[in-house]
Amino acid sequence: MSMSNSLKKLTSCVLIDLDGTLINTDGVVGDILRKYLCKYGKQWDGRESLKIVGQTPLEAATTIVEDYGLPCKVDEFNSEFYPLFSAQMDKIKSLPGANRLIRHLKCHGVPVALASNSSRANIESKISHHEGWKECFSVIVGSDEVSKGKPSPDIFLEAAKRLNKDPADCLVIEDSVPGVMAGKAAGTNVIAVPSLPKQTHLYTSADEVINSLLDIRPEKWGLPPFQDWIENTLPIDPWHIGGPVIKGFGRGSKVLGIPTANLSTKDYADELVEHPSGVYFGWAGLAKRGVFKMVMSIGWNPYFNNKEKTIEPWLLHDFTEDFYGEELRLIIVGYIRPEANFSSLESLIAKIHEDREVAEKALDLPSYAKFKDDPYLTKG
Repeated sequence: MSMSNSLKKLTSCVLIDLDGTLINTDGVVGDILRKYLCKYGKQWDGRESLKIVGQTPLEAATTIVEDYGLPCKVDEFNSEFYPLFSAQMDKIKSLPGANRLIRHLKCHGVPVALASNSSRANIESKISHHEGWKECFSVIVGSDEVSKGKPSPDIFLEAAKRLNKDPADCLVIEDSVPGVMAGKAAGTNVIAVPSLPKQTHLYTSADEVINSLLDIRPEKWGLPPFQDWIENTLPIDPWHIGGPVIKGFGRGSKVLGIPTANLSTKDYADELVEHPSGVYFGWAGLAKRGVFKMVMSIGWNPYFNNKEKTIEPWLLHDFTEDFYGEELRLIIVGYIRPEANFSSLESLIAKIHEDREVAEKALDLPSYAKFKDDPYLTKG
C-alpha cells in the first residue's frame, strides 16, 4: 500500500459505491441474519460474507437460501427479510472517512455519482438517514435502472453518461470485488477499499488498494487535496474505550521491547468493526497513576498474523512496575497511518518508534492537548 502522493492519472469526477464503501450495511445485515436464521436452526457465522458482498439483493438472498439450505423460496426470504432490514436502516452508520470525503468533493465542485447494486428506492432510503448526503451527489444510479448489476459495467457506464463524462475520466471507489470488476470493465480508474479483512489479495485488478477512506489521497488522481492533516496526523471524532489491563501475547516487551497495555476486545466488538485497522493516538488514564500520552494499533498485526483483531495501546511513559488489572481509560483523538506488513522485525520496530515520535509531537498541539483534561480518563 503506497502512501506516495505522485499523480496516477487525472480524473474529473468520482463514481462511488454505497454499501460497504460509505456505510456499514454489513453490520446491520449480519445482526438481522443472526436472529433470522435461528428460527430455522441455523447459525449465521459470517461465512457467506465474502460471497454476498457486492451482490445485488436478489443474488445475495439466493446465496443465503441455497448455502444455508433454507426451506423457503428466495422471494419468501426477501418478503420476511426486507421489512426487518427497513426497520433497522436508521442504525446503519457511515464508515470512517465517508462524510469527510463526500463533503470535501462537494465543497470543491467535483461531480460525484452514487452507483450501487441496491435499488434506487433502497439507496434513497439509506442516505436519507445521513444529513446532507443526498445534496452531495449529482447523480444516483441503482441496479434496477440498468440491465445488469455489478460486476457488469452497466451501473458505472450509466453514471458516467448522466454526468456527461467519459468513463476514462472517472474514478470509481469500491469495497467489493464485483464492484472493482465493474469499474475496470467500464474503463474507469478504480480505488478498492476492501470491506472484509485480510482480502486485499483479491483486488489485484484495482489501480490502488487502500485500507479505509481515511487513507484516500485525492491529489493522486488530480482532485483537490485534503487540508486537514496536521503534523502527519489526521484529527478524528474522539472515541472512548476502557477496561482492566490484561496480559496479551507476551511479545510487546519480550519481542518488540515495547510494553503495550492490552485491553480485552469482548466488550468492544462494535468499536472494532467500526474503526479501520491502523495506528491511532490519544490519551490514556490510570486512576491511581495519572494521564499519559498514548499511541496504539488496531488490527491483525500482519507481521505476527493475528487471528483476531486487537487493540494494543502503548503508554508513552517509563513505568517501574506492571499494572495488570488496573482500569485503563483511553480517548482516541487522531489517526497516523494504515496497518502495514513489514519484511523484518527490525523494520517493524523502527516504524513503531516513528509512530511514537509522531504521536508525542502531535499531542502537544492545542487541538489534541485539550483532551488530556477529559474527566473520563480519571474516573475511578
